[in-house]
Amino acid sequence: MAKAADPDFRHDTPPEIKALLESDHALSEKWQALTPLARNEWICWTISAKQEATREKRRVRLHEEVLDGKKRPCCWPGCPHRRESARKWVDA
Repeated sequence: MAKAADPDFRHDTPPEIKALLESDHALSEKWQALTPLARNEWICWTISAKQEATREKRRVRLHEEVLDGKKRPCCWPGCPHRRESARKWVDA
């Protein structure tokens, strides 16, 4: 069942992203410098992919782009769990 949009919703950090952060100190520092909302956007974008191959590609992009200083995933309408207007983008 889909979760209702909630402006205060935050995803838990999945084990795959935790492992990525634990394996790269520079990435972990940049991650911690992001706002909680920005981290939530990266997590939602990464886990929203239906196929594991796509989730893995997104984790690679997360790694590269956060290290490059990007605050949010490009072209992502926002966590659909937080905004009703974004729900059409992800089958939550």
